[in-house]
Amino acid sequence: MAEDVKSIEAVEAEALEALNSAGNTDSLSAWRGQYLGNKGVIRGMLSKIGSLPKEERGAYGQGVNALKNKLTEAYESKQAEIQEAQLKADLEGGQIDVTLPGRPRSAGRVHPSTQTLRNFYDIWADMGFQVFRSRDVELDEYNFTKLNFPPDHPARDMQDTFYTTEKDVILRTHTSPGQIHAMEQLGDGGTKPIRVILPGMCYRFEQITPRSEAQFHQVEGLAIGRNIRMSDLKGTIAEFAKRMFKPDVKVRFRASYFPFTEPSMEVDAECFLCDGEGCRVCKYSGWLEIAGSGMVHPNVLRNGGYDPSDWSGFAFGMGPERITMLKHGIEDIRYFWGNDLRFLQQF
Repeated sequence: MAEDVKSIEAVEAEALEALNSAGNTDSLSAWRGQYLGNKGVIRGMLSKIGSLPKEERGAYGQGVNALKNKLTEAYESKQAEIQEAQLKADLEGGQIDVTLPGRPRSAGRVHPSTQTLRNFYDIWADMGFQVFRSRDVELDEYNFTKLNFPPDHPARDMQDTFYTTEKDVILRTHTSPGQIHAMEQLGDGGTKPIRVILPGMCYRFEQITPRSEAQFHQVEGLAIGRNIRMSDLKGTIAEFAKRMFKPDVKVRFRASYFPFTEPSMEVDAECFLCDGEGCRVCKYSGWLEIAGSGMVHPNVLRNGGYDPSDWSGFAFGMGPERITMLKHGIEDIRYFWGNDLRFLQQF
């Protein structure tokens, strides 16, 4: 048995010496096959157990198994060492300089339109308006008919509206259909006041130019109650302009026409870039158009379930992209949807 023990010790010394000289994955794989493989030295030593005297088999078997475990552990350690050395050699031998500091990942930025929308939400929420979401895919009835659009109104022309294959189903051309939905869902049958803003995307079948897009954001506003007057609308819009631009901004109102409001008006704010002196952004007029507005038409109130003899209201519509363009001197609306990082990273 002493001779057998010595043979185990000799195999161990021989195997560890050969393992230390293995310098790559190929030589390591060959070593594993020679000593730990199915036809390797360890398997051969185990096959000798049956030929030994009965009283020697236990000790010899334990010795061989101990050797097998020791060589397996040494193999795994050597394998990790060779892999780490190979990885380091690959990095140092390539175009990557591992001594350089890591490159920080650039943080994402909030889209300029989203920044303006969030500013809108904060201002209008502080003034008592809640956000009401409305659908982008709309029925012709809500987009036009219930908003007092006669059948031959220009906005019904196919060049302005995206129609679908379903009859009377379109992509909304403005956020105003949300007025009817808000009245139906929040008005409780025309018995409760409403004060909401309705942000969302609008779609129009128009030629894309630096000043117009086929899709754009709008923020609709609606307030319904008893004894609401034009003076309430003017004061509300003026307060918004002060909070959006600057506290001493001047606002002017111009008569206009919208089918769903009567009377209607456009709202201009004093150019905040030139303080009304005249510049390229305001086309040297000193004023910037910021909204269309008016008192809710009696027909629209009726279509929403309200009695116009008892209830009144005002509505307005604003374009976040337009205000963003005015604030930052952006001359091409196509930048908002172009995904050009050179533009987006400025915000």
